[in-house]
Amino acid sequence: MTAPLYNARILRLAASIPNHARLEAPMATVEKRSPVCGSRVTVDVAVDDAGRVSDLGLLVRACALGQASASLMAAEAVGKTPAELAAARDALTAWLAGEREAAPEWPGLDIFTPALPHSARHASIRLAFEGVAEAAAAAARTQARA
Repeated sequence: MTAPLYNARILRLAASIPNHARLEAPMATVEKRSPVCGSRVTVDVAVDDAGRVSDLGLLVRACALGQASASLMAAEAVGKTPAELAAARDALTAWLAGEREAAPEWPGLDIFTPALPHSARHASIRLAFEGVAEAAAAAARTQARA
């Protein structure tokens, strides 16, 4: 028997997104939208002098899977470098595409195992990871020029 796509753990994560408010003065902002389902995530980021994410703000208008993914990303993103966030994004993308067997090392992503055969849901799951990686890289470039 297969696990349900939407389960209590996914719904709990979807209802408890950390940093679920926009930043007043972000160093970079990125909006990502899924053309398949219309889910949308806006990511605001600030970085410290070393280029690590120091502050994060989110506006998430997505299905429960996209919200749960944003929750997992937001719980661990502060303190990460743009390279670490890009690696997490790339590992998630590869796993969802079937290019790697094991779930990425990012805490909790194994919750999306039931979504692997549902490719129409993958874009929503990737949104927050794509947005934070792109925003962190842009903010780090801004910080390096300052």
